[in-house]
Amino acid sequence: MTEDCCTTPGIESLKKRTGPAVDNRLNKIRRRLQPAPLSLAAAFFIIIFGLSTTIFIASGTEGSMGFDSLPVKGKVTLIDLGSNSCIPCKMMAPILEKIKERYQGKAEVIVIDIYKYRDQAQRFKIRAIPTQIFFNEKGDEVFRHLGFMSEKDIVSKMRELGVN
Repeated sequence: MTEDCCTTPGIESLKKRTGPAVDNRLNKIRRRLQPAPLSLAAAFFIIIFGLSTTIFIASGTEGSMGFDSLPVKGKVTLIDLGSNSCIPCKMMAPILEKIKERYQGKAEVIVIDIYKYRDQAQRFKIRAIPTQIFFNEKGDEVFRHLGFMSEKDIVSKMRELGVN
């Protein structure tokens, strides 16, 4: 007897008693349980958007991920809370990477995947993703944005907070 998704101790004896009707039903079930092949478009989508998922990390140790020190005192801090499975978050990933490089040493840009760190979603009172939260040098929240935020808008907000 071969092992598959529908093999249980009673199935073989049932098939002998009922004949082809059960065989047909079991074959239908087996076909439904098999994964559907990926279309070319779906594969392309996964490849393109899968490349940007590496941004969803934060510095620190594995346990706390250093979130206790957020927002960073003495620096303007942008915290983006999202997920590597949400489309607007994936669209923002390369933008946030550019912003992080542009303001390196001048401001902190932190990206947190809320599905990996659910406690941070509660801590920052996240209602929708992506959410960008800007903090001043004192650590006070000064601006919150829900949804996709363009590079131009982020740069504008950084300038408004005194970061050039």
